[in-house]
Amino acid sequence: MRDFIQSIPYIEYGFGGLAACGACLFTNPLDVVKTRLQLQGELRSRGAYAIHYKNALHAVYVVAKSDGVRGLQKGLVPALWYQWCMNGTRLGIFHFIESNGLIHNSEGMLSPIKSIAGGAISGASGAFIASPFYLIKTQLQSQANLSVAVGFQHNYTGFLSALKHLYTTTGFIGLWRGVSASVMRTGIGSAAQLSTFSNCREMIDNLNIPLLQNNSWISALASSMLSGLTVVVFMTPMDVVSTRLYNQGIDVKGKGLYYSGPADCLRKICTSEGVLGLYKGCLANYLRIGPHSVLTLVMWTRLHEMTNKENI
Repeated sequence: MRDFIQSIPYIEYGFGGLAACGACLFTNPLDVVKTRLQLQGELRSRGAYAIHYKNALHAVYVVAKSDGVRGLQKGLVPALWYQWCMNGTRLGIFHFIESNGLIHNSEGMLSPIKSIAGGAISGASGAFIASPFYLIKTQLQSQANLSVAVGFQHNYTGFLSALKHLYTTTGFIGLWRGVSASVMRTGIGSAAQLSTFSNCREMIDNLNIPLLQNNSWISALASSMLSGLTVVVFMTPMDVVSTRLYNQGIDVKGKGLYYSGPADCLRKICTSEGVLGLYKGCLANYLRIGPHSVLTLVMWTRLHEMTNKENI
């Protein structure tokens, strides 16, 4: 029975999707906060704009006060679809790569370069497939009461309203607007997360600490915490760029109002907001990515452990 389950390719997709959706239910409020912080002061120098959100914790308070507690779960429906499609693809592909020894060297040890490459390919694939949901999620999360609004406001009533509007105005291909930045963002983040997770897991297992037994959930938890920190450092700049590109409005020709692409966005942010502008919402990003990485990878690991039990 175990071998039969492991032979089904869709199982890996399902494991990754379920784990990520479970994590998303808890971390979406922090995603809303991160989005608002990243859009605050867009293309303006420090001191030239009103600061509605002082930091991550203050942003949680402001969002709840101005949009209600339910405002902290804005964009949850497309966020769940995004997590299912993106992480189902990402973790499914990476597990296939890992289980077939494609990230190991001739001695059977994990290869850092191959791990990074495997993580990047997995993440980029997932980001491309799930891009329309990320687009809608970002635009819904940016919507706020006018007194604390930041970034371009799209004024949708919900997921279906946004999907219908985007499809009507930009066509099917338009749903993938900004995908190049998302592919780079997730490719970088996934490479950092999955490669460090696998290497940290191997390192922790080799320590032979009783509390951190091989394949235990505690080992997965410790590995996830370490990988989450790495992800924030490397991914946040492209995360900011993705948020800006996805949220910007479009003109009558379907072109972005502020940016023509990732390189143009990077240049304009650095010029108008400084290099630190690329790290806006960094704390909120870690507060989200840390728990999200932990919850996703721990649940993903536990699902595999359940199917590996001899009594299945």
